[in-house]
Amino acid sequence: MPTINALETMRALASNGEVTTVEPGSLIFRSGEAGDCMFGLLEGTVELSWNGDAGHETIKAGDVFGAGALVTPDHRRYGNAKALTPCKLLVMNREKFLFAVQEAPMFAIELLGSIDQRLRQLKDSTRFS
Repeated sequence: MPTINALETMRALASNGEVTTVEPGSLIFRSGEAGDCMFGLLEGTVELSWNGDAGHETIKAGDVFGAGALVTPDHRRYGNAKALTPCKLLVMNREKFLFAVQEAPMFAIELLGSIDQRLRQLKDSTRFS
């Protein structure tokens, strides 16, 4: 049975106009700013950085990121997201995010699974640094 991931659910809920392109070096969001959407990376590579660039993670096509600002009380970004290559992003606003969680509860499970997998990879990559 094929596994559905968070990006595929985002894509299924998306309407035209929710895809945006970003040039290499462009900042997608900055730490501390208000966040009203999350992103699915359709094409390209994005670097997430935090703690004054002390920590970083590379996001690849198929990953989702930026959901933290949608679920924290102050809706602030924790880190920076910068395009390393030309990127195509699927944008999901908070309203559609809440709809997805309510109407397709597996989306929340898929999102948690995606975040857990990235954290495990990050932990494994920093263990030997």
